[in-house]
Amino acid sequence: MTEPEQQPPALVENMLLLRKEDFDDLLDRAAERGAERCLAHLGLENGHAARDIRELRDLLEAWRDARHTAWQTTIKVVTTGLLAALLVGAAIKLRLIGGGQ
Repeated sequence: MTEPEQQPPALVENMLLLRKEDFDDLLDRAAERGAERCLAHLGLENGHAARDIRELRDLLEAWRDARHTAWQTTIKVVTTGLLAALLVGAAIKLRLIGGGQ
């Protein structure tokens, strides 16, 4: 049987010397760098990212409002058309319009 692989002593010593505050600082810097790289990848690294994202959210909200309004308008037009057809049909049936025989 082979011995389980162990970490080199230097690495273990370095890990033991890392304080919690240092580890937290290291994680913060890594997260910041990752966020900066992500923003750069999206083309939002020039300092105007917050404004750009706010504008995109506003545009998306306007699109959703317009889509909702379009659906409401379509439903109103169809409903009005059906009611008008029913009224015209009832008027013809009651011989109010369409010439009498």
